[in-house]
Amino acid sequence: MGGGINTSLLPVHQRLHEFAKTALIKIFAFPYAKVCDLYCGSGGDTDKWYDAQIGHYIGIDTSSSGISEAREMWESQTKPYTAEFCELDPSVDNLELHLQDKGIPVDIVCCLQHLQLCFETEDRARTLLRNVSSLLKPGGYFFGFTADSSTIWTKYQKNVEASHNKGIGLKPNMVPNCIRSENYVITFDVEEEKFPLFGKKYHLKFGNDISSETHSLVHFPSLIRLAREAGLEYVEIQNLTEFYDDNRAILAGMVYGYGANFVDPRGKLLARSFDALGLYATFVFQKPDPDNVPPIATPLFQDGNPMQEDQEWMTMTHLTELDGQCTCDVDLNVVLCHGFALNIDDPTLG
Repeated sequence: MGGGINTSLLPVHQRLHEFAKTALIKIFAFPYAKVCDLYCGSGGDTDKWYDAQIGHYIGIDTSSSGISEAREMWESQTKPYTAEFCELDPSVDNLELHLQDKGIPVDIVCCLQHLQLCFETEDRARTLLRNVSSLLKPGGYFFGFTADSSTIWTKYQKNVEASHNKGIGLKPNMVPNCIRSENYVITFDVEEEKFPLFGKKYHLKFGNDISSETHSLVHFPSLIRLAREAGLEYVEIQNLTEFYDDNRAILAGMVYGYGANFVDPRGKLLARSFDALGLYATFVFQKPDPDNVPPIATPLFQDGNPMQEDQEWMTMTHLTELDGQCTCDVDLNVVLCHGFALNIDDPTLG
């Protein structure tokens, strides 16, 4: 199957993105599955869905040119599965209304890029998650990956702390707004010490990029809260480096296809790969199926209390690290999805 991106021509971070997408699709997709791909782009993942032997595909994107290219890519590959392509905005439009005759409900909804676009405002994020829930069959999964806001914000806070400790002369109410590594530079629009729930803009530029990309941080406690409001249960949010380590036995051989210099002979990520992958996290949610075993309980955050939400999120992730990365079964007729499984009975989280 030749439909897709020639990864050998891509920069390192983009090749790692392609690897991450392939891994997630291999884990969650299954033969004859119905899939809705949000912000699908120009069809670069056609070969991945073909390899997964899905039965039906719905590609959604805001770009008319992207949708046209995605359709052309699918047609050029002898239409390996039935497909529909629609120019819609998942964070604005009512997808269920527009897709009534397009093959919904679906087994899988994925967002393998641009989830951050929906976190410019709370209304956009809420609309996206309501759309996801309305499209999924009971028991279906919503998955993808996005920038790991916890990792980025931690790096930012450490940078601020280091600047203060070094006695760098900062103006009142001003903090450093830049994060640098060997691979990338992140610059924030506004210098501030608190993490706003929505609309926290930053610019990301990798070493070989000509220009930077503008994104919004995805506030994970708010993502979980809004998903629950929409009827989706939280399963997992996990940094991509942890995701790789948990599944190394399966993924180490696969990653060689995207670059021989990403891992050492034991399959362990090299420093440069670790740094680039560590900027991103996987996320998994499930629409409950009342006829099957209840899914893992979504942690309950206190509505309207961002500080408490953040404290609870940090507590959850810390407990996960101490617990040695618990494993949860994801029953999708496929392999195990590893990561931290939360079943919190602490009344303070309710």
